[in-house]
Amino acid sequence: MKHALIAGVLVATSLCASAQTTLPAVKVTAPPYSSQYGGYLISGDFKVDARMPSVVFPAQALVKDDILSIEPVHLQDNEYLVLQECATADCHEASLVRYWNADDIGGNDTRHNRLWITHENKYFLWLKRLPEVSGQSCGQGWLKFDPTTSKCGSHFTRFQQISPPLMLIPTGELAAYHQDVLQQAVQADPLPVVKQTHEGSTFVVTFDGGSTVRVRRMHAAQAN
Repeated sequence: MKHALIAGVLVATSLCASAQTTLPAVKVTAPPYSSQYGGYLISGDFKVDARMPSVVFPAQALVKDDILSIEPVHLQDNEYLVLQECATADCHEASLVRYWNADDIGGNDTRHNRLWITHENKYFLWLKRLPEVSGQSCGQGWLKFDPTTSKCGSHFTRFQQISPPLMLIPTGELAAYHQDVLQQAVQADPLPVVKQTHEGSTFVVTFDGGSTVRVRRMHAAQAN
């Protein structure tokens, strides 16, 4: 009796599988982790490859007229969120597209967090720590209104445009006053991603140390 029951289940399962193979194909119109709003397909289809645990990149290459939304929710004062694109076909060199530091978080102006993609390429996002600095360390004394003092600020704001990928190289006066500590910091690896999740059409990553970034891609939806 049991054998007959098992045989019946196997036959039913086989019939179901056979029936499934004859169903008409269903065309999926929206990619994973996506939604539509205001004529745009909004997607959080980004990922972190286990072979490159520090790098966030889109599952599909960004193309011309895409809008990339990168929103750092929290950054440490010595951290720099970096977006680069390949500058050569083999990506042995990369170009700096944009960076964010702790001063760029919050506020009502979201334009700084949105980038209009002007050409198709390989883009990748990562987080770097550089030495903490202050204006005083490069000549800015307590007399801040003295025209002879150097007002360097508390963050590096100038960087080499072309560099090896995953390398952020400060330039300018503030960098000149910190050459010794910068040489070691520049060579250090970026911070690894310790948590990644999808919140609807937004990809959320948390880096080692707790800094969190929300990433979305907006692509003009095609009319049916």
